[in-house]
Amino acid sequence: MVQAVLPLKHWVCEVLSSSVHRYKTYNLAAPEAFMLERNIIAAIMRHLKTVPHCFFWKTHGGMYGTAGMPDIIICLNGRFVALEVKIPTGKLTKIQESTLNQIKDANGEAFKVTSLQEAKEIIESLS
Repeated sequence: MVQAVLPLKHWVCEVLSSSVHRYKTYNLAAPEAFMLERNIIAAIMRHLKTVPHCFFWKTHGGMYGTAGMPDIIICLNGRFVALEVKIPTGKLTKIQESTLNQIKDANGEAFKVTSLQEAKEIIESLS
């Protein structure tokens, strides 16, 4: 949740919890810096709906999900493609890295993406 802008044109103060405040800086010229992971996922899924011969679903984490499973699973022209979505500063966990490597070892396609544009380029290259 964006709490305040300091100074107005250059920095954003982000409240990370109700009792502890930690400040992050963002370049306001880069709108993707403000994108939440769920918003990037939603944008990618909207795009995938327009891609011919594409079936996909969003995996869900939590107690009943499989740890490390990529965010979006795609069948594109008969090819298995997995996308792990992160914000531009996000890092893969060890289990996510391992899962992506296992998919690649099984001759699937697996990628970490940080934007809709990255996902579009990957989908286009595989189509």
